[in-house]
Amino acid sequence: MHCLRRLYNWVLSWAETPYGAPALFFLALAESSFFPIPPDVLLLALALSAPAGAFRFALLASLGSVIGGVCGYGIGMGFWETLGGYFFQYVPGFTEEGFLRVQELFARYDFWVVFTAGFTPIPYKVITIGAGVFDINFPVFVLASVLSRSLRFYLLATMIFLYGATIRAFIEKYFNYLTLAFMVMLVGGFLLFAHAA
Repeated sequence: MHCLRRLYNWVLSWAETPYGAPALFFLALAESSFFPIPPDVLLLALALSAPAGAFRFALLASLGSVIGGVCGYGIGMGFWETLGGYFFQYVPGFTEEGFLRVQELFARYDFWVVFTAGFTPIPYKVITIGAGVFDINFPVFVLASVLSRSLRFYLLATMIFLYGATIRAFIEKYFNYLTLAFMVMLVGGFLLFAHAA
């Protein structure tokens, strides 16, 4: 927990530098295609430090995430034969069995698969790359990504904008429990995805 506290403080410090907003954009972009850490932590830190900018940060996270999702789609569509082995070996959430399950889900619920992964802890990068591999309708993919990622980040921003000081105090007081809950949600997303596979 001490390491997590230090990491939290380090992430929070980005809000006091000129690089916090660009870092959020690029973290959201990377997380949608290959990076394992979600941008919510940095969004939370930046918005808590400057609640008046919460919606601007949500916009940056949404734009970065959707652009990253398009990059993931491109990886799946154009480079999967070359990079697939790397993802299966090194990127959490990628398994050959899981990918077959994703293909089945896309065949039935293309929009809802992307939307659900974009809004929940299910690994979004698996879906973005899978959408490219399995040639999901691109406008449908982009629409589902825009709606789900924006809803997720703007919901967090709205809570901080409305209750910033209260939520910050709550987070500081119950930090250990919240980090544990966050980790359970993150791992739960991976387990849910693996169980569906």
